Amino acid sequence: MSYRTAQDWLDAPRRRVALFGMSGLGKTHVSNLLREGGAWFHYSVDFRIGTRYMGEHIVDNFKREAMRNPFLRELLMSDSIYIASNLTFKNLSPLSTYLGKPGDPDKGGIPFEEYVRRQRLHREAEIAATLDALAFADKAEAIYGYSHFVCDTSGSLCEVVDPDDPEDPVLQPLSAKILPVWIRGTEAHVEALAARFDRAPKPMYYQEDFLRAIWAEYLAAEGVAEARVDPDAFIRWGFRRLLEHRLPIYAAIAERWGVTVEAEDIAQVSSAHDFERLIARALPSGGKAAM
Repeated sequence: MSYRTAQDWLDAPRRRVALFGMSGLGKTHVSNLLREGGAWFHYSVDFRIGTRYMGEHIVDNFKREAMRNPFLRELLMSDSIYIASNLTFKNLSPLSTYLGKPGDPDKGGIPFEEYVRRQRLHREAEIAATLDALAFADKAEAIYGYSHFVCDTSGSLCEVVDPDDPEDPVLQPLSAKILPVWIRGTEAHVEALAARFDRAPKPMYYQEDFLRAIWAEYLAAEGVAEARVDPDAFIRWGFRRLLEHRLPIYAAIAERWGVTVEAEDIAQVSSAHDFERLIARALPSGGKAAM
């Protein structure tokens, strides 16, 4: 770990953290709060994925759809219009739209193997974008004068690492310079997240073996052909399985590579000072640094 004790953390001239865990538990909220305080640089892995690594794929997908419209096709072919992605820290919909959902094309689905291909692209992009945090932490200080750095990781970080491998190519270099911090939710948080997802299902990233297993299970359970699958029904069905798959991996990352803070405590953070003291309490001998 970058900081072995609470005092190491509090005395450090550079505080660097990588927040990870389920979506909706405060990673982006606290990252924005730290940035707005003026002393912390905010790096978003999802934003980096969508702009640096997946941007061309996203725009090509837009163009492919536009070419189906005769009016837009003519304008594109004559270079009369251009199409771009307006992806921001607060709006990652272009990335989600590109990932898509497998199933019936009449319901917005894409063929399963095309879905897998896009998932593989996302995996490569997520690994690269997470490792880019190391360079951005240095650049944030060298160029902009920020000593402190918060990396808002993707919710699928757990799908691209092996916390049991002491030489994991992502966790080993990341944790050497940046403290991984798991924001742990309660069962109530899990239920709320599942209910929210049920109301508005969105594309997700899955580890490929896990994805293929639940896809085969769903087809067998529903007795339906791949091209007839309702895309939203499938991802709703698989979401709780995904959470159950991810939670033990999050816990292992925190235990072996970082620290854990509770989502309820994160929700009470209202300043950088609050956050810094919360992290100190999560480290050994952190009890001396009370809020």
